[in-house]
Parts: sequence; structure tokens; C-alpha cells
Amino acid sequence: MGKLKEKIALSSAEEAELKRLVSKGKHAVRKVKRAQILLRLHEGHKHVDIAQAVGVSLATVYNIHDRYLATRLHAVEEKPRPGQPRKVTPEVEAAVTRIACSQVPGGHSRWTVSLINERVVKLGYELNDETVRLVLKKAGLSPGSGSSGASAR
Repeated sequence: MGKLKEKIALSSAEEAELKRLVSKGKHAVRKVKRAQILLRLHEGHKHVDIAQAVGVSLATVYNIHDRYLATRLHAVEEKPRPGQPRKVTPEVEAAVTRIACSQVPGGHSRWTVSLINERVVKLGYELNDETVRLVLKKAGLSPGSGSSGASAR
């Protein structure tokens, strides 16, 4: 048999806040479900019954229970998510911009995205033509305009 969890005892202010969150306003579904879980835990319902009633997994109920014990009402809030790290760093953007604004290589009348990408790859960065195009667009540069590749802006 598993270890018994400490009972959830909400203060009257916490209970009022959670009831307000559940009944009024526009909130993220996950946040509302967390509030419902905490209210049902406070009422003394079993974890299995709460999971079925709220429509979440049993693990979610236990996780919210643990988070409440550790952080009180912050258990309802979203934890920060790091997200995917940027593949194109400011250093890479600067390298692309520097190349686009430099002198056009001999035998060519202007920079193309492919030419810029070839030069960027020689510098040791792994990019494709579309990424180079997006970096240039973000910087307001056009590889086809003028001899230097920089737009007239």
C-alpha cells in the first residue's frame, strides 16, 4: 500500500480564490482543472475519484497534491517552460549580416542567399538557405539589391 498523503486544508481565502477561478473569467483549462483538483482534495475526495471527475490522470492529481504542499496556491500556476533553444544566435545573425554587407565575391554581380550560405558554412555555422533568408529579412537586408547586398533603407 502506498504512503498516505498529507491532507489538503485550504484557508478560507485560498478556497474563495479557487472557487472564483473555477467559476468566473477566462482561464487556461489546465489552470481551472488544477483548481478543481485542489478544491476536491480539500473536500476529502479520493485521488482516483478526482481523476475521473476532472478528466485527468491519477498521476496529475498526485502531482498537484505534492505541488500544493510545496508551494501552496502556486500549484495552480504554470511552471516556466524553457522551450526550444534558439538555433540562430545573435552571433550567427551578425555573421550573416556582415557577409551580406561585404563586397561581392569575384565573378558574381550580387549576393544570393546560396552564396551567403556557402560563406556562412565556411565559417563553421550549420544553416540552410531558408534560415539565411529569414535572418536577412529580419535584418531588413536584401541580397539582390545593390552591389553590397544591403538595402537602401
